[in-house]
Order: sequence, then C-alpha cells, then structure tokens
Amino acid sequence: MTRSIVAALLLASATPALSQTVPPQVADLRDQALKDDYAWDIVEGLTTEVGQRMAGTEAEARAREWAVRKLTAMGFANVRIEPFDMPVWTRGHEAAEILGPYPQRLVITALGNSASTPPEGITGEVVGFNSEAEFEAAADSAVRGKIVFVSHAMPRTQDGSSYGYFGGPRRQGPTVASRKGALAIVVRSIGTDYHRNPHAGVQRFEDGVKPIPAGALSIPDAEQLQRILKRGKPVTMRLTLVSQVTQGKSGNVIAEVPGRDPKAPVILVGGHLDSWDLGTGAIDDASGVAITTAAAKRIMDAGRPLRTIRIVWFGAEEVGLFGGINYQKKHGTEPHYAIAESDFGADKIWKVDSKLGKAREAEAKALQLALSPLGIVPGSLEKADGSDIEPLLNAGLPGVALSQDGTHYFDIHHTPDDTLDKVDPESLRQNVAAWTTMLATLTGGIESEPKRHKRR
Repeated sequence: MTRSIVAALLLASATPALSQTVPPQVADLRDQALKDDYAWDIVEGLTTEVGQRMAGTEAEARAREWAVRKLTAMGFANVRIEPFDMPVWTRGHEAAEILGPYPQRLVITALGNSASTPPEGITGEVVGFNSEAEFEAAADSAVRGKIVFVSHAMPRTQDGSSYGYFGGPRRQGPTVASRKGALAIVVRSIGTDYHRNPHAGVQRFEDGVKPIPAGALSIPDAEQLQRILKRGKPVTMRLTLVSQVTQGKSGNVIAEVPGRDPKAPVILVGGHLDSWDLGTGAIDDASGVAITTAAAKRIMDAGRPLRTIRIVWFGAEEVGLFGGINYQKKHGTEPHYAIAESDFGADKIWKVDSKLGKAREAEAKALQLALSPLGIVPGSLEKADGSDIEPLLNAGLPGVALSQDGTHYFDIHHTPDDTLDKVDPESLRQNVAAWTTMLATLTGGIESEPKRHKRR
C-alpha cells in the first residue's frame, strides 16, 4: 500500500466530516508559503555570518546579536534577549591512537562535559562491549583502570525513535564507566552514517560521580576497533581529550507578532539558536528557527492575528536544555494557546501530532485537513513533543508537533557535515507552508491592517 493511500485512509478517519473545507485564508497562506524565501535567507545568513554557535561561547553571543538585528529588520515587535548564566564546556585537542597490537590512529571527538585528559593524553588497555546492557552487566573488576569501549549500533528510522534507546552509551555510559572505576570511555557515535566523522553530543555525570574522559568514535573507526578487539589480543590506546569548564552566559532571543487581543493566550513557536561546534548547525537548528520565524513573518505580512505569536530562539539547548528551562521559569505560568518547536532537521514534514485537549479536538482535526495537501498525514491527538518545550508540555500546556522525515537526519546530526548544503530549499518551503498553516489555523483569524488616509 502506498503512502498516499495510507494518508487518504487516515485522513478520512480523522476528519469530522467529509464536507468540511479549509478556510480560504488558511489555504491561500499555505499555498503562498510554498514560494517562501524568508527561511532560506535566515539559514544562509546565520550559518554564513556566524557559523558554529556552541552554547555559552562568544560565538553564541554573536548569534544572539545577529538574531536581534535580523528579527528587528523583519519587522517583529518586542525583540529582546532574556539572558541566563550557565557552565560552559569547551573542547581542545582530541586524538585517539591504538598503540598495539595494530598501531593506527582513530577519529574521535569529546562528548559534552567530558573530563579533560592531560595534554599528553592517557594510556590504557581497552575492554569492549557490544551494547549498553552488556556493559552495565559487566563486573566492576572487568573495567577498573581500563578504557571502556561500548558499541550499540543505531538503526535508521523515519521518526528518529531509535535515538532514545540507542543513545544510551553516550548519555549514561560515562556515568556507569566512572562508577565501575574505568579510566575513560569511548563509544560508537550515535548516528546512521558511514562518514569518518564522529558525532558530538552531551552527557551529564550524575551527582556524586567523578567525571572521566568520554569520547565518541566515528562509526567506521568504532567498527575498526571492534574488529581489532575480536582478534583476541590485548589492545592498548592512547586517548587525548583536552577540555575546560568555565562560567558564562547564554540567553533566549524572543520576538512577537502582537495580536489584536492582548489578553488572549499566546502561541509559541521556535527552535534553538545554539549548535555544536563541529559544523555550522544548519539542520540543527538554524533551519528550525528559520522555518518557524518565516511562518510567523508570513502571518504578519497578511495582517494582524487575534492571538499574539511569540517566536523564541532558545539558547543552550544542546548542552542541557538551559534555554527551555529558563523560559519555563520566566513564562511557564503565563497562558499559552499552543506551543510548538522545530528541531529535527529540514526534510519534509510527513505527520502532524497534537495535544490540544478534548474540547479542541475539532480544531486539531481542522489542522489535519488543512495540512493534507502538503502530504502530511494525521497522527495522534494526544501527544506533542519538542526538546525546549518539553518542560511546558509536561506541565500540561497544549502543543503541536509537525514531524519531519528523519530517515537521514542522523547521518549528519552533531557532525562536521551539518552545513548549509544539506538543506534542500524545496523541503524548507514545505516546512514553512506547514507551519504557516498551523499558525493560520490556530491564531484566531487574521485581519488586514486598515489603510491609513493621508491628511490633506
């Protein structure tokens, strides 16, 4: 059965009545957004004029200043930065080398919050495990004083659902390794590519756990190490992962499209401004802030919505969701009509989920209907997601999730390959059309600004 047939069957079962139609204003805004250039302009400008934007660094500060200028120039109101303090981890020299039995260099990058090795590195015997479960079940004596290697190959999925389970070695592996007395840990990169690029990513040592050096090998290098270990001879590695931790600042950049009713709950849309430092953060997440901002701009160009649209470019997402947590502290008690985040690349949106509540089910189904011409199938009416907005969703705020195709997302996620050339302009426009449709459906109607007559 083809996807189009499946989509038609799902849509028929999800819509309240076959006679239901999409409001002309919504349909027109959706179709016009397929010609959008705002999003590309933002992605191209941010990745070219700022580049990589590691959280808490001077580069992220320049990105915030760039964002304020851009959002102001685009005509948004109430443009501002809401700063916050945070610990800042930065990487230095990185290297991994097998000293024996088969001397060779491997390609590695430090995981976020890795402890630093001395500049000359550390040397130890490598002990390998095929999965996180196998590693956790190992006796402490098997890893004490050694460099642990954990594989755990991540399969490719459209919705990215494998990332949670197969990301275990990166997320909790360093804590487990430290508790077992390991000298250091290296893991197979959490990705689906076979480029010789390691995937960065954050991990946090649990309270009371001594930080140890922690790194990710590129997938070809991880498989090479597995083959070497299978030869059955002792393997010795020299590992160099230099890093430092300082105190610094990040911040959320906020802008608005003021609504006609200032007392009406706002609609929040956005993505995160920071990126890892290996690439230029084009798909993660310059495209996300560009898509949501472009959609809000298209609504603003059409007139004035009933409800205020609030655009948030969250800071410091990659290293611990600091921006989302800070937003919740400052705005979590304010009423929100809907919240949504774009943070899964720039490929086409294929599904819409929402959690607006039973009383707004007809509104959710109207959104499904309006999105269907874009090839977007109806999903759940009982869930929504987003990294920075997760605290707000968990607190019960209504949300929408426009799910992008993630089949190839983890080929370049957190790698040096996350660059502008990976963004397809046509897919980017389809994203903008979907987000514009969502805003046009939920914003309560858009009225053209009255023409002002010149005084004679």
